[in-house]
Amino acid sequence: MGLVYALAAYLSWGLLVPVHFRLLGAYSPNHILAERIVWSSLFAGTLALVLAARHRLVLPRPLRPRHALLALSAAMIGVNWLLYLYAVGSGHLLDASLGYYINPLVSVALGRVVLGERLRPLQMAAVAVAAAGVGIAVIWAGELPLMSLSLAVSFALYGLTRKIVGVDALVGFLAETLLLLPAAVAWLVLTPEPFLPAEPAGRALLMLTGLTTALPLIWFAAAAVRLRLTTLGLLQYVAPTCLLGLSVLAYGERVEPHRALMLALIWVALVLYTVDALRGRRTLVPAPARSDPDAMRV
Repeated sequence: MGLVYALAAYLSWGLLVPVHFRLLGAYSPNHILAERIVWSSLFAGTLALVLAARHRLVLPRPLRPRHALLALSAAMIGVNWLLYLYAVGSGHLLDASLGYYINPLVSVALGRVVLGERLRPLQMAAVAVAAAGVGIAVIWAGELPLMSLSLAVSFALYGLTRKIVGVDALVGFLAETLLLLPAAVAWLVLTPEPFLPAEPAGRALLMLTGLTTALPLIWFAAAAVRLRLTTLGLLQYVAPTCLLGLSVLAYGERVEPHRALMLALIWVALVLYTVDALRGRRTLVPAPARSDPDAMRV
């Protein structure tokens, strides 16, 4: 199920979410972020109440010191959301795509350094090829892509933190949005942009940010506790590839030669990693078997 959750999250981020936020171009990124937090909190809270009523919700008991790290994961995902909204709103969709191409390399590095995950020879070759592709794109562009790097690092730290915390996907997401909620409400109260705009289309699109924000993140968090961080990191190339394809096919953006070469090398890396996984040289034990027995299960 970890693979299914991961693919559902990445396909949503690569296709559904960018289209949704392009349709919200009339609103500022800060306002969209505040709306996302409010509606995501309502969606996650409602779902939690429904599951609790059906006795399918078990909160972590007792709270552990590592659960305090949810404050860090909330901060990281808040920063990531805001950066992404600025990238989309300012017409830098390809910069966002590059950021999410770099992100898996950061996840792999964190998995190796922080969690001690080891790479087999073919996996190391896959990472080296992918790193070469991203490196060529950066060097060819002639400048350090600060937006892309910030997106990559913030989301990699979010994934690492959620893996360490180890709480259920819905519980963790609800805690994160509730931690961000006071700042979101303050923004909506103190700024002139209306919380619920008069136009029905705009109002509906803003309300739907709760759904398109919550579901992919819940799926991602569910995948994070079931897959090795290295595997999760390399699977993340699905989202930016979809995003790049969407930019070209739907929005008419041009892919420069260095980006085309980067894509080719990244897909070679994915083939190498997939071949290694299919060999079955190492059995992966799903994380839920080792997770906190008091954590909620959906």
